[in-house]
Amino acid sequence: MSEAAKGVWAMVVACTIWGLSPLYYKLLEHLSPIEILAHRTLWSFVLFAILLLFQGRIGQIAVALGSFRSVLIIGCAAFFISLNWFVYISSIQIDMVLEASLGYFIFPLIAVVLGAVVLGERMARAQVFAVFLAFCAVLLLALGFGVTPWIALVLGTSLGLYGLIKKGLSAGPVVSVTAEVLLLSPIAIGVLWWIHAGGSGAFGTTLPDTILLIFSGVLTAWPLILFSYATKRASLGTVGLVQYLNPSLQFLVATVIFLEPLSYWHVMSFAMIWAALVIYSASALRQDRALRKAPESSLTDPTT
Repeated sequence: MSEAAKGVWAMVVACTIWGLSPLYYKLLEHLSPIEILAHRTLWSFVLFAILLLFQGRIGQIAVALGSFRSVLIIGCAAFFISLNWFVYISSIQIDMVLEASLGYFIFPLIAVVLGAVVLGERMARAQVFAVFLAFCAVLLLALGFGVTPWIALVLGTSLGLYGLIKKGLSAGPVVSVTAEVLLLSPIAIGVLWWIHAGGSGAFGTTLPDTILLIFSGVLTAWPLILFSYATKRASLGTVGLVQYLNPSLQFLVATVIFLEPLSYWHVMSFAMIWAALVIYSASALRQDRALRKAPESSLTDPTT
């Protein structure tokens, strides 16, 4: 198997884990989202730290947090990823997985807009149309239900801002995420102390809950490691396409397993979103191919 194929399969496994994760969080719906988030933060830090220690890269955390500017950037990234995690966990507990999947569908389009507005990146005409179509889809859903789909917007925007902030970091994904959860760990410890002091903490009370809470670290760390492995081996265009497997599985879990109602407005909005993603993905693939051909043309062109 080629390295590129290994990268694609790693991405498929990572997205499958992310897409089926609502099944895991549903098992903990009797716990508060903030308690689950605190455990997810602490146990993912433990696993990431063990991995970096095993790789001999534990010292890179100190390098990543070596200046006030880097601490500030990583701290902002930590805020947005924790907000994303909290809203996602909450959406599962209140039976809004369908809307959560919408947030992850529109995330790539939000990222394109943020790149254009903040970084001055140029958008192709097809991408502009895709963003406009996605905007119309969200507007249609809001008008149909009379309520703005805040869960989808918060999930998509927080993930987009998280990715934007991470562009300013030189550290790799595993090191930077370890630094993020390290900064969040004191808050997580404080939250758990407050919960257990009130006598409502689940950890150590029952064996199933204890095991599930510890497993939240694995559920966070393993897909991210696979994602990092994939991005180093597969093309960005391919990685971008495979990522849609995550919200697609969430959509299926919401409608087929959790039996969340799929209304006419949902069908219309999701159809528009899927059309927008097809247009956007085709444009992204063309750009990806052009970038890969550019070095070859520069080598063969005698005028360069």
